[in-house]
Amino acid sequence: MDLMVEASPRRIFANAHTYHINSISVNSDHETYLSADDLRINLWHLEITDRSFNIVDIKPANMEELTEVITAAEFHPHQCNVFVYSSSKGTIRLCDMRSSALCDRHSKFFEEPEDPSSRSFFSEIISSISDVKFSHSGRYMMTRDYLSVKVWDLNMESRPVETHQVHEYLRSKLCSLYENDCIFDKFECCWNGSDSAIMTGSYNNFFRMFDRDTRRDVTLEASRESSKPRASLKPRKTWEKAASGGPVCFCLWRGARQALLLTWRRSRSRADGHCSQKAITQNKCIYFSPSLPFQFIDQKINIQEKSCCQLPLFL
Repeated sequence: MDLMVEASPRRIFANAHTYHINSISVNSDHETYLSADDLRINLWHLEITDRSFNIVDIKPANMEELTEVITAAEFHPHQCNVFVYSSSKGTIRLCDMRSSALCDRHSKFFEEPEDPSSRSFFSEIISSISDVKFSHSGRYMMTRDYLSVKVWDLNMESRPVETHQVHEYLRSKLCSLYENDCIFDKFECCWNGSDSAIMTGSYNNFFRMFDRDTRRDVTLEASRESSKPRASLKPRKTWEKAASGGPVCFCLWRGARQALLLTWRRSRSRADGHCSQKAITQNKCIYFSPSLPFQFIDQKINIQEKSCCQLPLFL
């Protein structure tokens, strides 16, 4: 019998957004939080449910002049006056609420320069940022676009300090992905407890983990199905096989199995962050898996049933 989990709301905060909410972030002061939709970001107090303060508004007077939308927003983990929000143009703005009540001017603007030689019809679509996350230390932030995950230093606005390719083999298939709307899929990303590794999702139940210190990466699969031991699925070999038309096949149709949402539970029992848990959502289920140091997962791409707990999502 499957375990059924159901939650009931303690408070309902309503009537503040015209568009779908894409982000909610609790402030480090533990008294306020922000909520963001395509055009506005509102600041709420946890004890006041009937009103909020608008802190970002990018809606133009004429909607025909709209060139970008807000895609994600998050508070700084330590500085309660600082938050960031990303846009569909691949830019990130860092704002300080001490500067003005309405943060229509950013304090810092992060954008990677585009290579004109690689520009195509899909460039703006795949550069749209789907998620932004501060590191636990507050020095870095991580962004996820369609093909890659990037790490930014808050002191360097011109370009990211790290770029990790998630599924570069799909670059040659962008036309097919556009036709079936998969190119608009929004993947999340997260840090481990010590900020030494990052994780993000992909297709076919796969998710990627990158070690920032050793530059090693691993591909895992969220699944309850038992399978025979098999060789490690290394990204480099996967790209080579996919490019040459080999046997590696990935679902590219609408409704394919994606690991879109995930989180990495920060450990309280170990200072190195290895003793923690990951949670990945896929196909209306949540998969829980114990985190392992990179040296222990080189030959492991399946989260087997013995180390995975599946819960149904009520959608």
